[in-house]
Amino acid sequence: MTRTTTTLHRPLAAAAFLAAAALALTGCAAASSTATPDAASAGLAADSVTVENAWVKAADSGMSAAFGEIENTGAGDVTIVSVASPASTALELHETVENETGEMTMREKGGGFTIAPGETLTLEPGDNHIMLMDLPEPVVAGDELSFTLTFSDESTLDFTAPAKDYAGANENYEDGDMEMDHSEMDHSEHGDDADNS
Repeated sequence: MTRTTTTLHRPLAAAAFLAAAALALTGCAAASSTATPDAASAGLAADSVTVENAWVKAADSGMSAAFGEIENTGAGDVTIVSVASPASTALELHETVENETGEMTMREKGGGFTIAPGETLTLEPGDNHIMLMDLPEPVVAGDELSFTLTFSDESTLDFTAPAKDYAGANENYEDGDMEMDHSEMDHSEHGDDADNS
């Protein structure tokens, strides 16, 4: 009698143990599934960035520059750390600074460009821009050039920009920085020439 009772209780105990284990595993699975969307909700920097009104200065050789408006539509800062293009063997993100003599000079932007949420980084002649150096071939007005921006989270964004004739942006390197003739960097010139190209 005792043996029969013990035999009947063992399967019930085993079933109860398996049910408890299943509930514990279900709880773990639920916890892990709720954590994943939270981690993914941050998104990639490239997903919250748009590039508008991009264009490149036509050039026969040497150097050129790319301009446009880069907007951060996301909820957090994004930082552009580098740019690449088949149109140039060496590209740099450049900023405009005033040197010790009061002249405006162009230099590589250390750390890249950071764009706050809802803000737009404007790249234009006489100010911040993308510098294309050591052009392997001429950049001809009407050409469509492709670019890839890389962000601090290693995400990337591709965009294209047409080449346009433009009389300004005649920078040259001296003492490691790029000096510019500010009279040739008048923004009104860009508006006129860009519209006519």
